[in-house]
Amino acid sequence: MKNFLLVPLSLGLFLLLPAMSATAVFAQKNEKAKNEIRAVMDAQVKAWNAGDIEGFMRGYWNSPELTFVSGANVTKGWQPTLDRYKKNYDSRAKMGTLAFSDLEIEVLSKDAAIVLGNWSLQRENDKPGGKFTLIFRKFKDGWRVVHDHTS
Repeated sequence: MKNFLLVPLSLGLFLLLPAMSATAVFAQKNEKAKNEIRAVMDAQVKAWNAGDIEGFMRGYWNSPELTFVSGANVTKGWQPTLDRYKKNYDSRAKMGTLAFSDLEIEVLSKDAAIVLGNWSLQRENDKPGGKFTLIFRKFKDGWRVVHDHTS
């Protein structure tokens, strides 16, 4: 009777092992994607804090399809988004020091992720900040923001 029970248990374990292995591989790939996305965002902060808006924009998808939402305004396209940043932050004093915090990165698939977080600027006379939701896609040259909704 013991041997009779061992066969189904062994078979079940045999079938479960590949699934467990696939889950571990998925978790590992998820962590890699999260680290790559964090690296893009860290590079954006570094560029911003150096006064380099073009460098900051390297984290965005350079496409007319890029979408940037802030308040009641929707900006479509990489170049118009760059122009908007340059207009609104035309001096180091206006740019201040950028920080991102409380990042929640959820990898949706091998080439898509969503990030929720806080942004803040430390400036001489104020400290504006808010929330953002970013949609990242993975392209040949790495992860890029394709949709930014900032409040």
